[in-house]
Amino acid sequence: MIQRLASVWVWLCSALIVLVWVPLLGVVYLFTAPGDPGRYTVGRWFRRAAVVLVALNPLWKFRTTGVRIHDPRRPYVAVANHESFADIFLISHLPWEMKWLSKEAIFKIPMMGWMMRMAGDIAVRRGEARSRASAMEECRDRLAKGVSVMIMPEGTRSATGELQQFRDGAFRLAVELGCPILPIAVAGTRDAIPKGTWVINRARAVAQVLPPVETAGLTLADVPALRDRVRAMIGEARDGLFRELAR
Repeated sequence: MIQRLASVWVWLCSALIVLVWVPLLGVVYLFTAPGDPGRYTVGRWFRRAAVVLVALNPLWKFRTTGVRIHDPRRPYVAVANHESFADIFLISHLPWEMKWLSKEAIFKIPMMGWMMRMAGDIAVRRGEARSRASAMEECRDRLAKGVSVMIMPEGTRSATGELQQFRDGAFRLAVELGCPILPIAVAGTRDAIPKGTWVINRARAVAQVLPPVETAGLTLADVPALRDRVRAMIGEARDGLFRELAR
């Protein structure tokens, strides 16, 4: 019963935050976007909505740890494992801006999609090569404007909880532009927002920022080795986080 009441509270808070944040973000966009082509400021304000919601959610205890990024305007291709929709709320706690590569369906959610577009996030349609190519061009645009991008190379959450194979796209992008890869390991969010129910589960979750992996001097022939190296880093760190959360 307590969990159901807490879930009602969270959904009410979500609705209220969205109603407040849409006009707020619109004002921030109008005043900052002309001088901020990468929409860094708008994006930071958008991520704060996720941080506020987690703070108001009595069922979730989220935190971040790991490497500190001293220059938030150095563009990285950030990659993370994908546990659940709650990953967005967790990773938004990191203190720098990243534009998210997200499936187009999320952009179609009223008000949520408007905020994502104002923030400069990037939509992609699954299974469409033309959409993927267009999304990669948008990623290049954000990186060229000094803003990192966030890509989940598994593509979709695992049905079993096991770390899936990583796709090449994020790593090709980093090699082509000479941008460093920023690995992020996520643990604990898998059951925070279950599919097929409105009831939110209790969750303790951690996002760990791992040391950046430089790509200077690499060629496209190095992409498979780079991909596998980063996947191994995330997998090892993720296993360690799970052991920590189980204590």
